[in-house]
This record gives sequence, C-alpha cells and structure tokens, in this order.
Amino acid sequence: MTVSKPSSFLSTSLYAISGTVSNLNNELLEYVNPEKPTHDHSSIYYKRFFISKFNLGDKAIEAKFSTPMKIADGDLLTVSGYAKGEIFQVLAYQNTSQQVSSHENWVMLGLGALFFAAVALGLLNSELVTEGALVPKLFLLGFTLVAIYMGYRALLIREAIKLLST
Repeated sequence: MTVSKPSSFLSTSLYAISGTVSNLNNELLEYVNPEKPTHDHSSIYYKRFFISKFNLGDKAIEAKFSTPMKIADGDLLTVSGYAKGEIFQVLAYQNTSQQVSSHENWVMLGLGALFFAAVALGLLNSELVTEGALVPKLFLLGFTLVAIYMGYRALLIREAIKLLST
C-alpha cells in the first residue's frame, strides 16, 4: 500500500492511496421514494447507492457511488478521497488491473449548485424577502446552503480526479 500526493482543498485533506484490493464486500442500499405512487413498481422510483467496502493493504476503504465499482479481490487499485474517522472515503478510483477509472459526475453537481444559487438569488430580489417575511428568508437560507454544499462537493471530486491523473 502506498499513500501519496496529499492535497488540501479548503479544510478537507485529499489523498491518493494505491494497493491491492482484499476483503471486498459489495452492498446495495436501496429505498423507495416516499412520493412514489403505490401501484407503480418501476425501478425509476427507487434510489440506489452501491457501497463497496474493502481493504487496500491495512487501510479500510469505503466507496459510495451511484453505479457499482468495477473491482475484484486482487486488483491493483488507486483511490483518491479523504479520511473520515478510521475509514477512507473514496471520491474517485482507477483500477489498473481492469483498465477502468470512475468518479461521480462533478459537472452535474456544479450545474446543480448554479441552479440553487440562481433560485436563491431570485429569492433575494423578491419583495417578500425585502418585506421581512420569515418563510422566504428560510427558503433563501436553505437554497444558499444547498448551493454551497453542492459546489464544494463538485470541487472536491474534481480535485480527487486531478490526484489520480498526476
């Protein structure tokens, strides 16, 4: 196992770790959208997260993606992400054994952040906020926080991708 290329983006330290996959455990977290009609059983209404837990050397790794990771026990893998407690959280990975690399779509997160920021800006210019109504101010705060989180997450993923390429 090798730990290399530390990068500090704002307050989160990102690292790239390389090693051989062992103790691979794939899980599927699936839940039903509460707004889904009860008579409809199509898969579009289910939210799925593919969780892979494994070891790279002596380091515990956890990856949550919207698509399953393409890894197997014994693969040579490089992951980039951050440590959360004792577990390393993966943002992007590169499997040299299977010639595969993947990450979440940071562009869509960035576009989502811009959308929420635009809605917040529209609320900021509304008469209800300037008159001092509480509910529009709460919506303004909520949309602003979501925009900041989505933008930050997009930039983290982009930085993690850069760590894999260098």
